[in-house]
Amino acid sequence: MVNLAAALGKDGISAFRFDFAGNGESEGSFQYGNYYREVEDLRAIVQHFREKKYVITAIVGHSKVSMENVVFRRFAGNVVFCRFVGGNVVLLYASKYKDIHTIVNISGRFNLARGKIMFRVTEESLMDRLNTITHLACLSIPENCRVLTVHGSMDETVPAEDALEFSKFILNHELCIIEGADHEYTCHQDELTSLVLEFIKVHHDKENNTSKQTRFGRVDKPIHYR
Repeated sequence: MVNLAAALGKDGISAFRFDFAGNGESEGSFQYGNYYREVEDLRAIVQHFREKKYVITAIVGHSKVSMENVVFRRFAGNVVFCRFVGGNVVLLYASKYKDIHTIVNISGRFNLARGKIMFRVTEESLMDRLNTITHLACLSIPENCRVLTVHGSMDETVPAEDALEFSKFILNHELCIIEGADHEYTCHQDELTSLVLEFIKVHHDKENNTSKQTRFGRVDKPIHYR
């Protein structure tokens, strides 16, 4: 997601990137599940920036484990702020705290019981993952929270059908399938960046009564983007 952060920077949006506890350069022990610990990590950071008088408008997440980014933009003296985290974590955050109203879920996994385990895990970590019920969390996301799910049609890590499941349970949801894209959007960075940037900006504009005609609106079928 580094390219996405860079593209946001070109549009006047700065980015601060960091890792969850136990991932990358952050201290702590890695755990296979532990979604709600990561939700609390995110909550602590949100509260920190609010204490610094930042206005947080969006959270963007990719997959389960990804480097986090804080991106912010100044409007009329305020700082509009969004961050990149794991896709599932942003949805769990929205279901629990309900205080950020624009969410982007990139290649999130709906069915947490599916998928290959490529490393050793503890029983506690495995059960934590299996006991995280995605559809119940999605049902708890309020209707005033706008959620965009983006998924690649050729994703071999998280099947594209998972993206369709989010649409069944999130009230205010839009789905974009990028044809031919893999899990990392290797050859589709421009399409991904365009979608995410437009979604963030259009909903910020709506809140400030400066919205324009865009591809986004309440739709029942996924948008297939080529």
